[in-house]
Amino acid sequence: MSDDKEDLGDKAKKVFEEAKETAKEAAEEAKEKAGDFKEEAKKTAEEFKEGLQDAGGDNKKILAGILAIVLGSLGIHKFVLGYQKEGIILLAITLIGYVLTCVGVGVFIVWITMLIGLIEGIIYLTKSDEEFYNTYQAGKKPWF
Repeated sequence: MSDDKEDLGDKAKKVFEEAKETAKEAAEEAKEKAGDFKEEAKKTAEEFKEGLQDAGGDNKKILAGILAIVLGSLGIHKFVLGYQKEGIILLAITLIGYVLTCVGVGVFIVWITMLIGLIEGIIYLTKSDEEFYNTYQAGKKPWF
């Protein structure tokens, strides 16, 4: 029976050594893959950085889109994009709408300006960065 115990002990040591070797191989493979991933991530970051610089570097798409959705009736997104005249128009119409809410017509005016902001925000966020930059920042298209 002691021979059986020794055989079991030897088998356990053998299995342990094999598991240890397999773990080392897996760790080395994981290190290689992590290194490859690191290189790909650096490459992707550089490509993104170059693409953003090609698009002008100061793309305001996300800021303008979120402001248009949340505060679109006030025209803040227009001011962010550099359209002061259009921003003042939206702001003035909204303020007039707030004043006319006691008459009842103002509610519809405010809803219309809110709808304009919502539509513009969705349009801004669905365009690619380059397309947004070319259309609204370089091309200066003020509405929709």
